[in-house]
Amino acid sequence: MIDQQTRQRIIDTAQILDVVSDFVSLRRQGISYVGLCPFHSDRHPSFYVTPSKNICKCFSCGEGGTPLNFIMKHEQLSYTEALKYLAKKYNIEVVEREETEEEKQRNNERESLFIVNDFAAKFFQQQLTETEEGRSIGLSYFRERGIRPETIEKFGLGYSPEDKSALSTQAQKAGYSLKRLIDVGLCSQYEDRPGLVLDRFRGRIIFPVRNLSGRYVAFGGRVMSSQAKTAKYVNSPESIIYSKSRELYGLYWAKGAISKANKCYLVEGYTDVLSMHQAGIEHVVSSSGTALTLDQIRLLRRFTPNITVLYDGDAAGIRAALRGIDLLLEEGCRIKVVLLPEGEDPDSFARSHSPSELKAFLDAEETDFIHFKIQLYQEEMQRDPMRRAELISDIMRSIALIPDSIQRAVLLQSSASLLRMDEQLLISEVNKLRRQGITAHPYATAPARPAPLAQPQQSAATASPVPQPSSSTPAAAAADSGPAPLASPPTPSQSIAPAERELMQLLLLHSRQTILIGTGLASPDEEGQPYPSEPTEFVLGPFVQRELEIDGLSSLYTPLFAHFMEELQALPPEGQDPLSYFTNHPNPDLRSLSTELLSGSEALEYRPSYTSSLAFTRMMGQSSEADAESQLLQQAEETLYYGSLTMRVCNSYKMAMLIKYMVEINQQIKQAQRAGDLETLTELVQELSLLNESKRRLSALLGDRTIVG
Repeated sequence: MIDQQTRQRIIDTAQILDVVSDFVSLRRQGISYVGLCPFHSDRHPSFYVTPSKNICKCFSCGEGGTPLNFIMKHEQLSYTEALKYLAKKYNIEVVEREETEEEKQRNNERESLFIVNDFAAKFFQQQLTETEEGRSIGLSYFRERGIRPETIEKFGLGYSPEDKSALSTQAQKAGYSLKRLIDVGLCSQYEDRPGLVLDRFRGRIIFPVRNLSGRYVAFGGRVMSSQAKTAKYVNSPESIIYSKSRELYGLYWAKGAISKANKCYLVEGYTDVLSMHQAGIEHVVSSSGTALTLDQIRLLRRFTPNITVLYDGDAAGIRAALRGIDLLLEEGCRIKVVLLPEGEDPDSFARSHSPSELKAFLDAEETDFIHFKIQLYQEEMQRDPMRRAELISDIMRSIALIPDSIQRAVLLQSSASLLRMDEQLLISEVNKLRRQGITAHPYATAPARPAPLAQPQQSAATASPVPQPSSSTPAAAAADSGPAPLASPPTPSQSIAPAERELMQLLLLHSRQTILIGTGLASPDEEGQPYPSEPTEFVLGPFVQRELEIDGLSSLYTPLFAHFMEELQALPPEGQDPLSYFTNHPNPDLRSLSTELLSGSEALEYRPSYTSSLAFTRMMGQSSEADAESQLLQQAEETLYYGSLTMRVCNSYKMAMLIKYMVEINQQIKQAQRAGDLETLTELVQELSLLNESKRRLSALLGDRTIVG
């Protein structure tokens, strides 16, 4: 377990812009940065990063938080694992205490698999460069393919020896368990022969697969022996750290170049990526020989919507890949296609041409996907009129998937000319398909016709428990609509009373702020006066706690708010900042709610008045004594502001609790009336009268302020 001092150093060092930029392409917008949300299918930027607050927030799905929150959610890491991730990023030495057995079991499984993969990656690299077998087989192959030493080092390429258990033997000698090796798919063991362990990648060159954060999650291996009766390529199986449908080979190395170029080349194989990198084109990724999945597309879409697919001359292969392109269109990507000369693939073409020739060819041969599809079908359409109708319908299906109406209109206009079809007829067909709810998703089924009696769906933005921006903000326009969930557990936001939100927000932001409280009224005859008659300085946090305890309100706290108040009171006065403490808290509910409250905290921030600001302006360039006086003026104004704010928020909370209690008293009065219990009824009416008097006093203090219980 990481000790408190190290944990705080990590939290204080991590910067949200640094952390998020590793995964999301951001552009500046005022004092914030904006990009596509990595936590939902986001076609318009709705994910905002605010360096001044060190938080991020999606105004569509509501996800966000501090750097620690972001890494936990994005990388699916535990609290401790996320701290270690950030420590590694910022080169902070992690000091740990001994974990309990339960903690070890919970936290170590994922990390153990990553560690095993780290060992395997180093083993494969050493076998390639430091053994005779690796040099004569693996290095020779790479040299023949024109893969340079710097590329081998950059991508961590390796070799697995022919020995059936070389890796597993070395790993177990180094202290790694056989179970972990099997769990991550590096080796296998037959049930009927428990003593026999076989390495999965024996006799193959190795292509390590790294996730977006750079960790080794899997390996791909190409067999070297022409006599081997096995698959040419073998990949790691699915595990708790690897899902093939969610990874793109080369994205770890390409993400910066993709963001810079605002474009990505999509190829099929490992060596395609390597050769194009060597030719100076680094914004390239591979789907590793499989059809594109929705997760891969959304991962890529975070960095750019502009994707160029490189095809070799194999028509059958092109047709098989078209469904993946339809998925790209549906996700709002702008797709272009480059068809390489017959007999060439991206690897061979990049190796046989200079970098300038390759770039010039790619720029010249890029074709819009819809036009490419029309050209691909031309010969077949000319041979068979009925087949022509089917293929035109297929092309219209692709256009119908495009979410942007202007792009659809432009493509329909140009397609009508190329297909020699009436444009209005094509528009009608596309509109019909969109009304039917056409989708390229392999698991979705479009309805035969719209359901006119269905209830309108609730948008994702409306369903989100977090406060949403007004419709005039860019984020509001970016919200994607979708069906609301049928049922879900209460969110942290819903697990505290509305009246507690503003109070918690005030305490998070300003609990150590000095405030000035006082009635200004001399009342020597009044016993138990709650406030001093003369203005007196207090610390905001302890004052609020005292206020609520005096009125007996602490017994009415919701459980989460009670937990917050208890931990806030226990924090040392000169210790960790409460805001940092709670927004990075191990309890996910406290952490999530604190971050949510921070994201909407502008209303509780002090702003110098015109008089105070003018005083500062006039003092500029004058004596230090005058400057000190102006600072004292602002400090006095600030303590008065937060004193007034504290009383307003406390009184609002008291009013909300009072109204809630009065509702209960009214219900008890009705029950007493029905039961004919005059004694209880009299007591309740008297109590209600006293409560109404308290309500009038609070109302006078609050003015027109609306109270929500």
